[in-house]
Amino acid sequence: MMPGQRLQGCRSLHINEDNGRFLLLAVLIILYLLCGAAVFSAIERPSEVQAHGKWNRTLFNFSETFNISLEDLNSFLREYETAIAAGIRADALRPRWDFTGAFYFVGTVVSTIGFGMSTPVTVAGKVFLIFYGLLGCAATILFFNLFLERIITLLAVVMKAVRERRIRNSGILPPGIRHDFSAYSFPGWKPSVYHVMLILGLSAIIISCCASAMYSPVEGWAYLDSLYFCFVTFSTIGFGDLVSSQREKYEYQPLYRLANCLFILMGVCCIYSLFNVISIVIKQVLNWMLQNLCCQRCNVKSNSFPLGRRNAIRPGSRIRKGRFGIGRPPDSVESGPYDSDTEGGRRLSGEMISMKDLTASNKVSLALMQKQLSESANGYPSTVCGSSRHNGFSGGVGALGIMNNRLAETSNSR
Repeated sequence: MMPGQRLQGCRSLHINEDNGRFLLLAVLIILYLLCGAAVFSAIERPSEVQAHGKWNRTLFNFSETFNISLEDLNSFLREYETAIAAGIRADALRPRWDFTGAFYFVGTVVSTIGFGMSTPVTVAGKVFLIFYGLLGCAATILFFNLFLERIITLLAVVMKAVRERRIRNSGILPPGIRHDFSAYSFPGWKPSVYHVMLILGLSAIIISCCASAMYSPVEGWAYLDSLYFCFVTFSTIGFGDLVSSQREKYEYQPLYRLANCLFILMGVCCIYSLFNVISIVIKQVLNWMLQNLCCQRCNVKSNSFPLGRRNAIRPGSRIRKGRFGIGRPPDSVESGPYDSDTEGGRRLSGEMISMKDLTASNKVSLALMQKQLSESANGYPSTVCGSSRHNGFSGGVGALGIMNNRLAETSNSR
């Protein structure tokens, strides 16, 4: 990790940006889990106590009516629960492990939904599931990433075409440029992450509403229960309290099962893409929180040095040969003459800037200055206590790498 990537406010703890961001996210997730547990406990616990009391009364009345001991009755119920776990039910549902049932099961395995309505009970089945799921889940995640890359590319092409048409129709371009717009358009333009999130969110809502309109009459569920099933399934949570296509007979059964598979496939891909876009927004929130935390500590540290003058021009850190060295082209300069890597944003000396430093600063290329101005206008690179990395997390592999490379991470992107 480069020294410039260390959090200035946390330098005494030797925490760099990635570690600081990781710790902050871990703390926020723990707080989120605690809040969620408190809310669900307050909502669901009274209903659970009420249902438990009602079941005990029913069990006691049945034992008294038919003169069966509670021990024998509980033993029978445990056997019945074991039969349900094996897929045997009294309401004569279709077999769980025929070919269509097994195909539905492996689909929930590789997609990581895991409803739990069918589980292998044999040793051979459990061992095979370990190796089958290892390869199948990895291949499905790769498929989701490839889908994400293509859907983002498609959205970028459509949004760029809309943007170019809007500029053409605005009447601000000269007549010659209107016919050859490729010379005017910005090749590095990326769609805003918020626009993509809005489009994917609307797509997920439309798919869920259409699927719920099918599940509600066919499965006999309430429409709200169908929406709940869609979210649990499309997000691959897969509780298993509601599972589609489990009856033995349906009207237009082949068509319904095909539509069911297509809705699940489209919904999982769409929600997966939406989750990754939302993760970019969460990353921006973490950057903002870290920047505010560090800047507060930096301000406290800078206020403890009354000798620092606000408007004085102060020299940068010692110029390194790697930055302004002889023989290096000016376009390869990585930072300005005022090095932000110095501790707390302060310079190494309290003297006025020397003529040598001033001359060296004038050698920064115009292209670099234009790039910095463009980045400042677009709101990036996001800086956390002096660090200037474009991406909040290191690495460009997987879904997060796709999102960082394909999307602009600020709402100011055009």
